[in-house]
Amino acid sequence: MRVLIAEDDPVLLFILKTAVEQLGHECATAEDGLKAWEIVQARPLDVVISDWMMPGLDGIELCRRIRNASRPDYIYFIFLTGLGEKSQTRAGIEAGADDYLLKPLDQHELQLRMLVAARITTLHAELTEKTRELEQMNQQLAEQGRTDALTKLGNRLRLHEDLEVLAARARRYGQRYCVAMCDVDHFKRYNDTHGHGAGDDVLRRVAAAIRSTARTEDGVYRYGGEEFLLILPEQTLPVAAVALERVRKAVEALAIPRDTAPSGGVVTVSVGIAALGAREGGGVERMLKQADAALYRAKAAGRNNVQRADTMA
Repeated sequence: MRVLIAEDDPVLLFILKTAVEQLGHECATAEDGLKAWEIVQARPLDVVISDWMMPGLDGIELCRRIRNASRPDYIYFIFLTGLGEKSQTRAGIEAGADDYLLKPLDQHELQLRMLVAARITTLHAELTEKTRELEQMNQQLAEQGRTDALTKLGNRLRLHEDLEVLAARARRYGQRYCVAMCDVDHFKRYNDTHGHGAGDDVLRRVAAAIRSTARTEDGVYRYGGEEFLLILPEQTLPVAAVALERVRKAVEALAIPRDTAPSGGVVTVSVGIAALGAREGGGVERMLKQADAALYRAKAAGRNNVQRADTMA
């Protein structure tokens, strides 16, 4: 184990250091409390053996600082105390100490304390690791619960959460957002012709094309079925329309045959865009309805095109 001995008596410090190293442990030393605290902050430790009274910083305060510090490891703290100070051990334990050793040093007692310290620090390390693994699992489960299994995009739950944040920022800071609804054209016909397995592959490829074309800060979600939704922060409708035109072209460039006949064309998307900002008002629900209406207009206009809510009659 990694042990720090804090003791202002040089003779006792030497005796302790020698005894600890003979037990097979790595040992650092400090002649006063302040130096001990510097060492505690600078390196990983398993055990601190500290005198009660020291210059600069006494053992009680050193123990309190260690217990109040934010550390990934647990330091087993042992007080050195004389027979006349034995009544003070309760105060030391209440300050966070784990055990105490009486002066003069007894080699057998020291060995027993080191065995207990090794057991306790090992248990703390295992508990810390299990806690870390559990936190990672919880994060993974939370991520899985917000990710569409087929396309690996955000799902409706994540979209709902992000839209709430979006609306709050729009209200509080006046930030602007655009949303775009993208729908795969004639997708039911494609499924009927090629089967659901091929349809799933189309959705994966379209999702990847949308994600790769969107900006890093844009949110991309599977809205449901063959519909996708994008959130574009700090975008005006004209600028968003240019960005979604690139998305439309990227999907078309996949050149996925839509039907078996040569004249059947390729898989495409229709897009409707709406904006949320201080001037638009109406909130998120109104914005989504406007985007959906613009998407319907894109479908009515022959599909494979982008329509903006501000150009609608």
